[in-house]
Amino acid sequence: MKQITLRAPFSVNGKGLHTGKVITAEFLPAPDNTGYKLQRTDLEGEPVIDALAEYVSSTNRGTVLTRGEVSVSTVEHALAALYAAGIDNCLIRLDGPEMPILDGSARVFCENIARVGVEEQHADKDFYIVKQKIEVRDETTGASIVVLPDDDFCIDVKVQFDSPVLPNQYASLERVEDFPSEIASSRTFVFVREIEPLVKNDLIKGGDLDNAVVIYDSPMAQEELDRLADLMGVPHKRVEEFGFIQDKPLVADNEPARHKLMDVMGDLALIGRPLKGRVIATRPGHSINTTFAKKIRREIKRQDVQAPVYNPNAEPILDNNRIRELLPHRYPMLLVDKIIEMGENYIVGVKNITANEPFFPGHFPQEPVLPGVLQIEAMAQTGGLLVLSTVDDPERYSTYFMKIDNVKFRQKVVPGDTLIFHISFQTELRRGCAVMKGYAFVGEKVVSECEFMAQIIKNK
Repeated sequence: MKQITLRAPFSVNGKGLHTGKVITAEFLPAPDNTGYKLQRTDLEGEPVIDALAEYVSSTNRGTVLTRGEVSVSTVEHALAALYAAGIDNCLIRLDGPEMPILDGSARVFCENIARVGVEEQHADKDFYIVKQKIEVRDETTGASIVVLPDDDFCIDVKVQFDSPVLPNQYASLERVEDFPSEIASSRTFVFVREIEPLVKNDLIKGGDLDNAVVIYDSPMAQEELDRLADLMGVPHKRVEEFGFIQDKPLVADNEPARHKLMDVMGDLALIGRPLKGRVIATRPGHSINTTFAKKIRREIKRQDVQAPVYNPNAEPILDNNRIRELLPHRYPMLLVDKIIEMGENYIVGVKNITANEPFFPGHFPQEPVLPGVLQIEAMAQTGGLLVLSTVDDPERYSTYFMKIDNVKFRQKVVPGDTLIFHISFQTELRRGCAVMKGYAFVGEKVVSECEFMAQIIKNK
């Protein structure tokens, strides 16, 4: 799958939930591998913040991103809309310190994305694939996020409050394509008993019944309700029984749970890659959401490339017979058994290491270890197949390696291991030369890596 950006710009305008300032946010197409970036056009130098979990500075009633002295808050609804649309790259220009709250949902963002459309780019999507259970838990609040392996991205959310109006609710999104119709219109919500502390903390200056559902669940005199309305600068509202206070009907009985699902999606967008896995969030909030996103970000930063998924039952892209037609190598120097995945810019190959390899009697008799130089040779052969995939009649060409740099060996490889190679272009093929980056994995661990240059030459 290819990366996606907006086909054309769009802008939204409205007040910020916490500052009350009128702010314009312009959403622009962005080049391959840009990710989501937020630019403060109202500040000198128009500084940019990457929408990544490591820049989360606060999660009090919204997600705040800070880099240096520059902050942008309440980013989660817009990011959820971009993420749900499959958009990988977008520049958001803001003339204020937070995203406009609009009607308290992601509806307007989704409508604009649908209006301007999206377009496919050249670079491949870089998914973060969940291969085993990942869990983050807050024992104090009882909140948790568990992510399990799945072929697609889906979310289940369970919310629980100490409230007679909103005790327990559940929401689910099985297909991300259903986000605009099922989730996007769900508005943010607040309990009446929370309003005064929030106002005293200099928050929700832009909150009103047009952009939030208010929940009345503890006895309060009408005079006190009127005082809170005056504190917020909104009209008085006559309230005689517990329930939801809003000018527009609920979009669904479980609108609060659906909005929490939206928040989870927006905060997980801060991973910086689309995720393949089933997310189960219990009592989620921005704190636990972004804690999970930070955990995944640390794993991504620890190694540049996630270990490829290897299904030995899947039909290979190139089997050993086809590889022998493309490469001149033969026993004992043919070091790629099959190719299991290939895109325009990358390739994934497999080499099974057995005790019968001819080099083990001498390397070493008492402790067989695959020589590091042969790991590099196997990566080079895999990269050669990638280079050959760029030409017609690849059987008429050969690849020759001109340079190898930045070689690292991290763990020994022994009989019984299955080596998985991930090779990708670092530059475009120019004058028959390509620079590539290669990784060798055993399981989830990188065992070696290197950079190399190859040249493709037509056979005489």
